[in-house]
Amino acid sequence: MKKIFLYILAGSLCFSACKKDDEIETYKEPEDITVQNSYDDQAIKKFMNENYLDAQGNIKAFSTTDTSDDNEKKLIDMPYETLPSGTIYIVREGAQPSATDAQTIGPKDILTMMMKANALLAVNTDGNVAFASTLAITNTINGNGLPIIDPMYYYVKQSVLDAATTDAAKQRSYYEVEGFREAMQKFKAFNNLPSGNPYNLQGVIIVPSRAAFARDPHYPYNTQYSLRNYCMVFNFQVYGRADRPDGQ
Repeated sequence: MKKIFLYILAGSLCFSACKKDDEIETYKEPEDITVQNSYDDQAIKKFMNENYLDAQGNIKAFSTTDTSDDNEKKLIDMPYETLPSGTIYIVREGAQPSATDAQTIGPKDILTMMMKANALLAVNTDGNVAFASTLAITNTINGNGLPIIDPMYYYVKQSVLDAATTDAAKQRSYYEVEGFREAMQKFKAFNNLPSGNPYNLQGVIIVPSRAAFARDPHYPYNTQYSLRNYCMVFNFQVYGRADRPDGQ
């Protein structure tokens, strides 16, 4: 009986060890961050080839079964600009404020925005580089339908920094997304549209991980998962902007 128990135990340990060895990792962080940067750039271009903007400016993936989107223009075929950080932005034609309503967006402005923002992880799977994981950050479009006001990833209040209890959380880079900030200032805000106004999204900002949080400590915009190595995609309309009060 004792021998039988030992055989069973040995077999169980062997099975556990074999199972662990056979597990396939879905993502292994490259030691060299430049490799991740390359993955980001490749995945972003693939994303731009596989998506378009619908009638309201929402990012949509091309269907493999429905032919109704066959004549839609790919994001990659739209006019876009690439900033030195690698951030790409698309100003959607026909969806910008008129010259009389357009408001210049400043680096410290309080922004009111309709927006869908996601974080995406670029991975290399057997030589195929693409986004393989998506995390939700903000979604006012499919959520309560009301704009978000003063998101911290554009500008974090001084009071938040003052109340921080760790050295990392006392830094603006812990909250603010560099690529989003620089690209957002290439757009114009509408002149304080009512919050219930139907949205017509102005464009897209795609931020590679090196212009987001890269591998640095950051605020938990997704409460379940880290945004380490994640790119970020913002699809938005700026309903309005306001000067920030002194001290904020």
